[in-house]
Amino acid sequence: MQPTSCKPIPQMMTDFQDWSLLVQQRVETALDRSLPPADIAPQRLHHAMRYAALGGGKRVRALLAHAAAELCGANPDKADVAAAAVELIHAYSLVHDDMPCMDNDDLRRGKPSCHMQYDDATALLVGDALQSLAFHLLAQPGLCNEAARQLEMLQLLAVASGSRGMAGGQAIDLASVGQSLTQEELEYMHIHKTGALIRAAALLGAYCADTFETARVHAIAQYAQSIGLAFQVVDDILDDQADTATLGKTAGKDAQSNKPTYVTILGLERAKLLARELLENAISPLAIYGTEAQRLNQLAYFITQRSF
Repeated sequence: MQPTSCKPIPQMMTDFQDWSLLVQQRVETALDRSLPPADIAPQRLHHAMRYAALGGGKRVRALLAHAAAELCGANPDKADVAAAAVELIHAYSLVHDDMPCMDNDDLRRGKPSCHMQYDDATALLVGDALQSLAFHLLAQPGLCNEAARQLEMLQLLAVASGSRGMAGGQAIDLASVGQSLTQEELEYMHIHKTGALIRAAALLGAYCADTFETARVHAIAQYAQSIGLAFQVVDDILDDQADTATLGKTAGKDAQSNKPTYVTILGLERAKLLARELLENAISPLAIYGTEAQRLNQLAYFITQRSF
């Protein structure tokens, strides 16, 4: 998929909600264009891929990619490609996580999980196909003006998705059911399971810039490390406090599955305090960039204040 030419993002747009909606629309268009049409064989698989990837979620990872791209001066059309690739990896992980051999959840993004809507075998293939499509997008010519940096982007997403990232974190999560973990052990798990892909999303957006500024990329990496953990802390709080309609997935599932969470380890109030501390840790490295880092700062507040 070549970079899309959607409605441009106004440089002076200040309203976060308007900006988020515009980015979500751009990424939805990019995903729609990159996914195979449902009427092309194998139709059932392609239909299921589109079911899993389109029309749902807040697209937080895509927003992070665009916000980081904006700080680094990257072309939004190129950021669309990076954002779509990360969203495809995220969608694949949700499809597999919901399957009976994993978290066994029947609901995702307010609708039946992929394996419930289709079947287990189709869901397994959907995840496989979405993952490979993500790397296909990142490998397309024209994404970077330096081939070496584009290879770095491919490596970054591969590490974030594999055994040293998301997949490894999920393995630790499955092995931790019914176990008593320390806060440090829980953080290690979620740095991999959730944080690795969030960090990759922000860095991939930054890497789309024509000029690579080491200081800015380093600040974004520090930001993403903290906000990735904060995302999981707030997810644990929401799982404990919100209802199924609000979450779009089964509420209280972690507690029912006897999984260790920040709420079970720290208690609700300390978990909320930790989220606020991680927010401060995230935005601190961006302070020197002032309003240039507006979108990343706004996203940090959005992620950490979804429930309180």
